Amino acid sequence: MIKQSLYGKTYSELQQIVNSTNLPKFAAKQIAEWLYKQHVQSISEMTNLSIKHRETLSSIFEIGLNAPLQEQTSIDGTKKYLFSTTSEKFIEAAYIPEADRATLCVSSQVGCKMGCLFCMTGKQGFQAQLTANEILNQVRSIPEHDKLTNLVYMGMGEPFDNVDEVLKSLEILTSEYGYGWSPKRITVSSIGVIPGLKEFLQRSKCHLAISLHSPFDSERQKLMPIQNKYPIREVLEVIQAFDFGLQRRVSFEYIMLKDINDSARDVNELAKILNGIKCRINLIRFHAIPNSTLIGSNEQTITKFRDALTDKGIVTTIRASRGEDIFAACGLLSTNAIINKKQIEL
Repeated sequence: MIKQSLYGKTYSELQQIVNSTNLPKFAAKQIAEWLYKQHVQSISEMTNLSIKHRETLSSIFEIGLNAPLQEQTSIDGTKKYLFSTTSEKFIEAAYIPEADRATLCVSSQVGCKMGCLFCMTGKQGFQAQLTANEILNQVRSIPEHDKLTNLVYMGMGEPFDNVDEVLKSLEILTSEYGYGWSPKRITVSSIGVIPGLKEFLQRSKCHLAISLHSPFDSERQKLMPIQNKYPIREVLEVIQAFDFGLQRRVSFEYIMLKDINDSARDVNELAKILNGIKCRINLIRFHAIPNSTLIGSNEQTITKFRDALTDKGIVTTIRASRGEDIFAACGLLSTNAIINKKQIEL
């Protein structure tokens, strides 16, 4: 019998497990403590449960942690980790150390169905949803897990296309029974799947980042097919109607592409559509991907673009490029793993 994973279960799910296995009700709290605060590797280590109860749990469940299959380290200290999923697919996470923080970029799906023109993950197509266990395993199973200060859901996949499991993982990360992180340490990035966006805004207090990449409908549509279903102006209406308060941040990600979205015309339209939204824009250098004709804007253009947006009152930063020597663009490492696996099978 394939055992189920305990790691990644919410407190309510642990209560259901306790009830179904005839364990005492207080055992749910004990199990959560062992999973998310004591970081046990096996059920046998949960020593405040009786031997009988541990045996009962072990007959059905396991902790469910899986170490990375592969690690790549950049000259700048960035690390890319390759993981295998329960469906024998591949995902990746990126560890980004800085002077005053250590960020992990995690994946929420295997592949992606959104097909953005600039994204290597989209070229894999959609393969599977990740469970809360598989999302959180990326956090727990890297050697640097106890050094992490921040998490970003900006890896493989569209988080709001897998909103239930993403929200479970966020609950565990931020709840008192779980890791107890402040929501201010976590940012979830989306291209604007509106039903999931609304659910996230209502059920989580974590920061939001929206992949924008063009302020013009027709041009964004060429880059991001999601524009056909959820136009950016409708996404912005949802954001404008929501009260983010003083502590919660909304930002917009903007990959700089030569002769596509880097002109003064784009600056003016960005200022127009974002008027009234307290936000920041993160300008991102484009990492070249195989078989793509897209070219990134040069440094002079990016700096000029930032300064023009700043002059219009929009807080704008240029994101530092990290890990370029280890396939920094998300999806390249897992794509190589897929290719190698197919070659072995042949």
